[in-house]
Formats: sequence, structure tokens, C-alpha cells
Amino acid sequence: MPISTRGPAIEVAGLRKTYRSKSGDQLVLDGVDLVVPAGTVTALLGPNGAGKTTTVGVLSTLLKADAGTVRVAGHDIAREPDAVRASIGVTGQITAVDELLTGTENLRLMADLNHLGRAAGRRRVSDLLERFGLADAAAKPVATYSGGMKRKLDLAMTLVGAPSVVFLDEPTTGLDPRSRRTLWEEVRALVESGTTILLTTQYLEEADRLADAVAVLHGGRIVAEGTPDELKAVHAAGSLDDVFLALTEPPAGTDAATAEDDVPADEKENVR
Repeated sequence: MPISTRGPAIEVAGLRKTYRSKSGDQLVLDGVDLVVPAGTVTALLGPNGAGKTTTVGVLSTLLKADAGTVRVAGHDIAREPDAVRASIGVTGQITAVDELLTGTENLRLMADLNHLGRAAGRRRVSDLLERFGLADAAAKPVATYSGGMKRKLDLAMTLVGAPSVVFLDEPTTGLDPRSRRTLWEEVRALVESGTTILLTTQYLEEADRLADAVAVLHGGRIVAEGTPDELKAVHAAGSLDDVFLALTEPPAGTDAATAEDDVPADEKENVR
């Protein structure tokens, strides 16, 4: 996929974020710089605890940065948070659907929250149900949906307001291969229509297949950027897995598998 020439949709400079707790301060983001061109997919990669979810939380105005400047869709997140929120959509690690409602009711709720008129809202809901293959289940409670169907509905709800920038925070975690590929197709369709995607994922194949650019976050900073092919060439690696492992090797004597999530427990609800 070609890199857009329409300018940046996301601009991040010197982003810092520290969590403070009784057990001590935890510096998560230590001067992150990142530019995401409009109409492209950038995959933000990093080990557990690297700060990926925190980055999404700050960029989507759900968390407050300690320092740095961020512009999303042309708006400064500190001075124009409402304008940023009106321009973005967020699909988090936990689906935001209401399982007591039907698929149609979930989408109509989002249409109301986006202040779509009655007729326009119904058209938008109908279009999204068809687009995501949920029309046949639209009148059923979401509690009866499979995991893949819930994930598709979650993304459809994110798109009700036709955002220009979409944050996808590990959107395919827990999905079977068929559902994952279906979601990939939707991401490609979004980008072809001009939407900008910032994707965090633990699936390196996903980043390789979808991303125009990859940024690796480690130690609170972006330690490498480029297209998947560029990163593989620079690191003489056969896959992004090899690149990732080379860039995020934990210090001797530590166990990467025990790394904690980058968002403290009392902050998690703010990022979902």
C-alpha cells in the first residue's frame, strides 16, 4: 500500500507519561515521537508493558500526558479534546458492546450519541450491519453472538460517526483465524476509503500484512520505524518476529513473560 502524501493524521513529539502509586512512580512513555501519515496503517509494536495501550489512551484523550505535544486529525489533544474526540474512533482490547441489547440497538445507541438524525442514523446502522455481515443477527441479543461477531459489532460501533482516525488496540486478540482475516479485510477497506489506522497488536504477521509502517516501542521510546520490508532489511531478518525479538531483548536475568500490563489497575477502566 502506498504511503499517503496528504500529510500527517497523527503527530506526536516528546510524549511522556508516568503513573504514580504508593509503590513508586512508573515511567511508561519517555519521549515518544511518532508521525502517522493520513490514509495509512501504522502498527505500534512492543512487548507487554511497553506502553502501547497507554499511548492509545493519551492519543484518544482518555489519559492525560505529563509532557509533549500531540495532534490528531489536525487538533491539539490538550487544547482541543472535543474536536479530537469528534474525529476519532477507538476499539479497545475489551469489546464495548452491551450484550443485553441487540446488534441493531447497540448501533442505534451509537448513532444517537453521534447526533445523527433519525433517518440518517437508521441508514448508517443498516449499512454497517450489511457491511460486517451482521444483518441476519441484527435483531438477536448480543449475548448470543460469537466472539468474532462481537468484535465485528464493536468495530462497526466505532465507525458509526465516520471517524477520520481509528485506534485499534489489539483488536483481533482471541479471535479465530477466519474472524481475524475478516477483520483484516475491514481494516484494508477503511484505509482504501481514506481512514487512518493506528494499530497495536501482538500478532507480528498481522502487522506485516496490514501495516504501511511499523513503529517498535521499547523502554518508553520508539526504537525503530519503517516499512515491514525496511525493518527486515536493516536487521537482516527473515520476518518481523526476528526484528521484534532483536529490538526488544529483555535485560539478562529478567523474564519477559512476567511483564505487567502497561496500565495500572486503577487506570484500566479509563482506557477501555
